[in-house]
Amino acid sequence: MSTRLTIRLDFDAGRRLGAGKVALLESIDRTGSISAAGRAQGMSYRRAWLLVDDLNQLFTAPLVAAHHGGVNGGGAALTDEGRRIVALYRGAEAKMRLAAEAEIGAIEGGLATPTPRTDAAPNGDGSAFPASRLTSSSRRDRTA
Repeated sequence: MSTRLTIRLDFDAGRRLGAGKVALLESIDRTGSISAAGRAQGMSYRRAWLLVDDLNQLFTAPLVAAHHGGVNGGGAALTDEGRRIVALYRGAEAKMRLAAEAEIGAIEGGLATPTPRTDAAPNGDGSAFPASRLTSSSRRDRTA
């Protein structure tokens, strides 16, 4: 089984660095473009730009340098600090995966076999969970 381990670093004042922002940085490094990186991550240019701005303000040195358009168009590149932060994040992720290998394996061993969700009962928030997993008390609680 290929369980994916992701980490999110929650700093003070609500500042965060996680898998999505790091993937965006890696896409910028590959594509040389905030717009193309955003598309590769399934987000709008505006969302990608706002995340880049957030990342550039999160650290003492900017992680992304953007170049305005011209004859050849604009572009973006990771700074040395941006590449360093990505490498540190991926290194921490790899160490955590290795350190938790036995626990992850034990958790995987307890997983049920995936089945199609044809018997799903809707939650109040629009999501669903299998009706077969409801206990009589949880069914009663949901109708109250």
